[in-house]
Amino acid sequence: MAKQVPFEQIFEKAKHYKTEMTAFLRDMIAIPSESSDERRVVLRIKEEMLKVGFDKVEIDPMGNILGYIGHGPHLIGMDADIDTVGVGNLKNWTFDPYQGMEDDEIIGGRGSSDQEGGMASMVYAGKIIKDLKLEDQYTLLVTGTVQEEDCDGLCWQYIIEQSGIRPEFVVSTEPTDCQIYRGQRGRMEIRIDVQGVSCHGSAPERGDNAIFKMGPILGDLQKLSSNLGDDEFLGKGTLTVSEIFFTSPSRCAVADSCAVSIDRRLTWGESWEGALEEIRALPTVKAAKAEVSMYHYDRPSYTGLVYPTECYFPTWKVESNHITVNTLTQAYEGLFRKAPTVDKWTFSTNGVSIMGRHGIPVIGFGPGKEPEAHAPNEKTWKEHLVTCAAMYAAIPLMYLEQLGE
Repeated sequence: MAKQVPFEQIFEKAKHYKTEMTAFLRDMIAIPSESSDERRVVLRIKEEMLKVGFDKVEIDPMGNILGYIGHGPHLIGMDADIDTVGVGNLKNWTFDPYQGMEDDEIIGGRGSSDQEGGMASMVYAGKIIKDLKLEDQYTLLVTGTVQEEDCDGLCWQYIIEQSGIRPEFVVSTEPTDCQIYRGQRGRMEIRIDVQGVSCHGSAPERGDNAIFKMGPILGDLQKLSSNLGDDEFLGKGTLTVSEIFFTSPSRCAVADSCAVSIDRRLTWGESWEGALEEIRALPTVKAAKAEVSMYHYDRPSYTGLVYPTECYFPTWKVESNHITVNTLTQAYEGLFRKAPTVDKWTFSTNGVSIMGRHGIPVIGFGPGKEPEAHAPNEKTWKEHLVTCAAMYAAIPLMYLEQLGE
């Protein structure tokens, strides 16, 4: 039988390491680490993993960092993407996004909620496991993954497909406000291209204005957006036009091409094929002979590795009575003596690959809050780091208990 989970000792240890977690998180925040520029923050994470006693630390060819605790047969994954978005307009920040800020309760800076706070808590969960000798019939794999902000799930496509690593389940440490999340809508990136013929702007009737041809399509897309799928748990599918492009010989000419990008969120039961076909079926799309396609991603990682994929990120959810939900619920109640909230993400995570593509269950529990992600004055809470470190240290033993081992 697995060891009993020493909830009180775990929670006390997590509180004890609050200062260390805070310092580590602030170090990560101070290192700019946008997608394909994560090398320096990966090396800083490696340093901390080795410092606290991880059994093995590797950096794979894509640049993901993988830290291992224990040597048991049950492989449990915990993941944080450690790339960040940019900082946007600095006028919207009240403090430097990389120098950050700190008071008694809050840590501010780019990446504090999305998602370097999760990494700080995971690393110190490893320290707690080592301190309390909680190793058992499991191996804990802690991953700091790259390029998620550019192409969510690509990192785990590589880990699963090329490295052959398949955990029994993965805890995503994306921000959940210390609630348990069990799913998300999927998404895809779609492009519509319309062709025209240029001519001098003084006689537009001689040409075929591609921008005018796109106009009715935009109206049909807006109508379509209110008539998409719905799911009781994940909510409605959505569609928004996010970008518009054109070509024209000059400002005194008729545009000879126009294209738009569409951010399409897919709820349960919707497919990428269906999302493309419902746009292709629009009367205005047919009339304009528009091309409807899906974007592809092929940007090199910071190591130079290219792992191309289509920009389709599948919907996923685990059922409310799934062993992962039960594991995290029991761990939460044992640590904090109250029932957790179980919910879902609005945004997308690496779960699109781990579970959406490859069927490995994903369950979410992370420090920080969704609205902080990609926002100016991003922040997280020190107590969240403590709560999450305690949960991450307790989850492996609780999972073995749920298995009856």
